[in-house]
Amino acid sequence: MTPRLILTLLLISATFASATVALAQDKGSVNPKPLPPLANPNDPKLGAKELFGRKVLPAASPARVVGFYAKGCIAGAEALPINGENWQVMRLSRNRNWGHPDLVALVARLAVKARKEAGWPGILVGDMSQPRGGPMLTGHASHQAGLDADIWLTPMPKRRLSREEREETSAVMMVRSDRLDIDPRVWTPTHLNVIRAAARDPGVQRIFVNAAIKKALCREAKGDRSWLQKVRPMYGHDYHFHIRIKCPAGSGECEGQSEPPEGEGCSTGDLAFWFKDSILHPKPPPVPPKPRPPMTLAQLPDACKAVLAAPDAKQ
Repeated sequence: MTPRLILTLLLISATFASATVALAQDKGSVNPKPLPPLANPNDPKLGAKELFGRKVLPAASPARVVGFYAKGCIAGAEALPINGENWQVMRLSRNRNWGHPDLVALVARLAVKARKEAGWPGILVGDMSQPRGGPMLTGHASHQAGLDADIWLTPMPKRRLSREEREETSAVMMVRSDRLDIDPRVWTPTHLNVIRAAARDPGVQRIFVNAAIKKALCREAKGDRSWLQKVRPMYGHDYHFHIRIKCPAGSGECEGQSEPPEGEGCSTGDLAFWFKDSILHPKPPPVPPKPRPPMTLAQLPDACKAVLAAPDAKQ
């Protein structure tokens, strides 16, 4: 088994674990309390998430992606403004609206396409990355390199949401209660239009959705269906879709992901795994597994130490 395959399996496992508690749906706080100082920040066993989660500003540096989506960091990250003409950022208390400038530009492009191609007023943007990327205190195993973004499958309203609404509003569940298909009461052709617009962007490497949503896209897509290759089933992702972009040009320290498998990924065989009863309704193990120790700074690329230690960018 290759190191990449092992890392991919760990990513899937961690994503599944977080999906069961719907962390991205957890409500935030209008007045979040700052994290307390660490007693021993140089402890080699300390989780890197404790260090990166305490950085509230990006590293003063040109944009620089280091490592892999689930094992990396970013210097010189750019913030997606919390309000755009066609987007609004949710869960502001998390401070996760940061990314590589290419990701910020892509989200802005998609917001315009959602209006033009789907008739949405705009999009609601969930988690991107922390100011310096790296592992997060809660939630994602990926989103570490400033190249991932979650887009809610709930259209932006025609008004500006208050800070309270951005912390407390939940996205709409798109999957039927039996997990076998989309919920026809809330799923519309406009959802396909938005996901298709994202997948057709040449900068997008993959899009992750719940298998029931992939099933609906396969059933409903007309005309050119080549974009379906980029849309991959993944645990959770039943109220949002996850955009992953390619390593930016000139990012020699960025470790990209292989291209998606050939084909639409719509055959019975392609989707069968995701609709097995053992996957839809997993039974708890007889003996609960011991929690894995958190990823430490030493397990990240060496350059992430410098990213973490760099002075704050001026705002």
